[in-house]
Amino acid sequence: MTEAAPPLVPQLPSAELKRGVRMLDLIMLGAGTAIGAAIFTVLGPAAKVGGAGILIATGVAALPMVLFALVYAWLASTAPATAASYEWQRRFTHPAFAFGIVWMRVLANAVVMIVYGQTLTNYLQKIWDFPAKPVMLAFFTLLFAVNYIGVAVAARVQTLLMLGLLVVLAGFVVSAGPHLQPHLFADALAGGWLPIAATLPLMIQLFLGIETSTEVGEEVEDAERVVPLSVAGALALTVVVYLSVAFAALSLIGPTALAASKAPLLDAAKAALGGWATPVIVAAATLALTKSMNATFLVYSRFLFAMGRAGSLPAPLGRIHPRFGTPYIATTVAFAASCAGLLLPTSLLFLLLAVSVPTMLKYMGTCIAAWNAADKHPEVVAQARLKFSPGLVKVLAVLGVVAAIVIAALGVTTDIRPYGLIGGWLAAGMAYYLWRRRRLTAAA
Repeated sequence: MTEAAPPLVPQLPSAELKRGVRMLDLIMLGAGTAIGAAIFTVLGPAAKVGGAGILIATGVAALPMVLFALVYAWLASTAPATAASYEWQRRFTHPAFAFGIVWMRVLANAVVMIVYGQTLTNYLQKIWDFPAKPVMLAFFTLLFAVNYIGVAVAARVQTLLMLGLLVVLAGFVVSAGPHLQPHLFADALAGGWLPIAATLPLMIQLFLGIETSTEVGEEVEDAERVVPLSVAGALALTVVVYLSVAFAALSLIGPTALAASKAPLLDAAKAALGGWATPVIVAAATLALTKSMNATFLVYSRFLFAMGRAGSLPAPLGRIHPRFGTPYIATTVAFAASCAGLLLPTSLLFLLLAVSVPTMLKYMGTCIAAWNAADKHPEVVAQARLKFSPGLVKVLAVLGVVAAIVIAALGVTTDIRPYGLIGGWLAAGMAYYLWRRRRLTAAA
């Protein structure tokens, strides 16, 4: 039995989320969630699995993201919302389904904060030695303060950091120009498609986050127009940057050295920049990873806020600060969960899969919501700013679901432990959800 479709945005009790995010900020928010962080974390583990095949995998991994981007852009053009991927699934599919999908993302967001923090400290330790976890905690605390004060502040910080990173990465690619090795594309295919396919759950990390701009829809003016455009801009920027940087890094040191490196981009830069590589790349890594943690933290708190506002999690999570217009309790809980993530295993491969699988399932759930919206809600189709036909939306949704399932399943051959962690977390969450629903029903 299905529940009646709830309103997309429940009535807020007192304060409202502030609308302070611009299109440039949204593009940098989406692209910045991926660009910088993933290139510092993924190249090494991916080269260990796929060798030179990561060049092909980079392009292949972009294809499903095009599907997901089109689905997200269409939904954002008709039903913008904060924590949109949760709200869309809650309205157009089923509240329990939405809870399960986004509950897994709650875990994934805590894990990705650890991935970013761990990678950041690896780079900083190239300059001086220090205990990693206290420094990670300090960065988490700084991001908590920025996001507590306001989304506009967090978005402006994101934009400035992103622009600086693009300048540094452009310099890296230009410096690699004399060393570029076109034969690497032939080497990538020579190993067959199996290694390429095995790297996809990792390489998809390069593009995770291009839809981030959709998750702050209630905090954007003219969101139906601005948010879809920002998704397209973020995807285009991400594809260009990653193809350029991956090719440059492989050309400079080759797949074997890349696979053995704990700081692959730094080691690649040393081949082109010599003694200047360490300060330049460490500074870039610090800015890039801080930026990516900031974007992740912002979205993390919005998921918790939306679930609290909808009644799936305790109601205080849905409260908005009367002065700052931020979900301050959800922000505080996101900070606490990120700190708790410091207790997880430190294997980067384990952590990356623990992020990738729930993210793929989130994309799957959003595609299902898009199908349902196109099939059962003609009013939603009619008001969309992107005039996709219902048939086109359904095709995109089906292709997106298939791509998400295949990519999530491919990781089983790499490391099965994250699947156990995710399954246990989901079981605990659904048990809580059912208990809470029975309690609320009894109280009514």
